Amino acid sequence: MKARWMLTPLMTGLLLVGCAQNDESTSETNENSEEFEVAFDGRFDHVHGMGYIENEEGLYFATHNGLRIYRNGKWLEETEHANDYMGFNAVADGFYTSGHPGPDSMMQNPIGIQRSKDGGRSLDHMGFEGETDFHHMAVGYRNHHMFVLNPQENSQMGPGYYHSENEGEEWKQVSGSGLEGEVSAFAMHPNDSQLIAAASTDGIFLSEDGGDSFSLLTEDGVFGTAVFFNEESLYYATYGTQAELINYTIKTGDKESIELPDLPEDGILYIAQNPLQQEQLSIYTAVGHAFIFEDGDWKQILNAGQVEQ
Repeated sequence: MKARWMLTPLMTGLLLVGCAQNDESTSETNENSEEFEVAFDGRFDHVHGMGYIENEEGLYFATHNGLRIYRNGKWLEETEHANDYMGFNAVADGFYTSGHPGPDSMMQNPIGIQRSKDGGRSLDHMGFEGETDFHHMAVGYRNHHMFVLNPQENSQMGPGYYHSENEGEEWKQVSGSGLEGEVSAFAMHPNDSQLIAAASTDGIFLSEDGGDSFSLLTEDGVFGTAVFFNEESLYYATYGTQAELINYTIKTGDKESIELPDLPEDGILYIAQNPLQQEQLSIYTAVGHAFIFEDGDWKQILNAGQVEQ
């Protein structure tokens, strides 16, 4: 119970509350000021999303002041668009996000829903700019269908759960019945937008009807902390007395526990899988560690926010 109590403020602070600008950067500034990605050898905190962008071949971390990238064993940061990215979802050809504009941005606050098709070099406005920050949003990796929890009324929606199958041109409200607790994360199947998972303080929930109804997958007494779909499975993370990571096979309902690195009084907040190397699974934790599973073992690439080369 003590460990579970200690995880709660960590999750709340990272997922639900605005953050202070306190990242430290010792980036290598290239003489060519137009270079968009430069080497990064510092620290970053307040991650609000993580995922692999297939056409960029990198693992992207959405932070309070822009994107950090782990690619081919090297850390990079982007020199433009230092936005506070929330509700971040990597997709095959880019990402979708919400959040707040950076200090040099001309976007309204909040930024509504934005999409990038070029790894963050440019952002396309998709709606709700100046109206809503969607902390909780899921996007299909390949079909780009969307599911959001709208926190308060805006020009198109009342509060509640909404689903779009045409990149936000139209939104359908769904009831979300059966989903209980304080939600920390959503995930959508890469191709089948009827399959939506949620992590909440009451566990892990699965919807098979586009978010209209959810059923509980986990036992009482555990927090749901992270969810991620590939084609065949739902990966989900929980915290009861310790962090756990489960591979749930969608067709059969079989559950396989995955051995984790040592995570004392820590829990998994984000899960991602490399679509180009599916044996490569990545996790990010509440205290700012990140690991990649490769060559049969977990490799640490981030230690309490400090990058490891």
